[in-house]
Amino acid sequence: MPSYEQLVEQLDPATTVLLTVECQQGVVGPDSALPELAGEARSSGALVRVARLVAGAHEAGVQVLHAVAERRPDGRGAGHNARLFRAAARLPVQQLTGTTAVHVAEPIEVAEEDLVVRRLHGLSPLSGTDVPALLRNLGCRSLIITGVSANVAIPNAVFDAVNLGHTAVVPSDAIAGVPSDYTPAMIRNTLALVATITTTDAVLACWKRPRRVRQG
Repeated sequence: MPSYEQLVEQLDPATTVLLTVECQQGVVGPDSALPELAGEARSSGALVRVARLVAGAHEAGVQVLHAVAERRPDGRGAGHNARLFRAAARLPVQQLTGTTAVHVAEPIEVAEEDLVVRRLHGLSPLSGTDVPALLRNLGCRSLIITGVSANVAIPNAVFDAVNLGHTAVVPSDAIAGVPSDYTPAMIRNTLALVATITTTDAVLACWKRPRRVRQG
């Protein structure tokens, strides 16, 4: 893990964005389409830590961006080229546009200044969405990536962020996947090679120091 001084430098509020990935009711909420994943996100404390990071970002003036996966009722534009997509189309809970399933889940609080980006296709919250342009316009240098799942969307987000020239920062206790022992193994053997691995408490400690706040 980086030293405190290194992390403080990386997480300057003026050039940092906090990304929550698929922290929506239909994924991590009580009526999730993926109850095993939802249970892991909650029992591990990852979802609560995401909420703490969002609250800390709001207080520190760090831009928060929520990436939501959804599907049109008629399925137009949705992918069918992966087993995951075909399985998701058969689930009893669908992430349909305009339904409560695509609302950001409690206890995460969405502030007026937060950005919510919705995608209708693909596996990544970055590739093929508005997120890269938004990050560029926000002057983002470091992208903190949180949420689910450590199996698919989180590594996609990390790789895409690095390929776009951002420093990817992953609080290891604010992401979740299944089974429970998969997440630490994936972090250790894959994400640690390309991202800064840290913790929720370490990120929040950095933001308690007075720093330059983002303008506009």
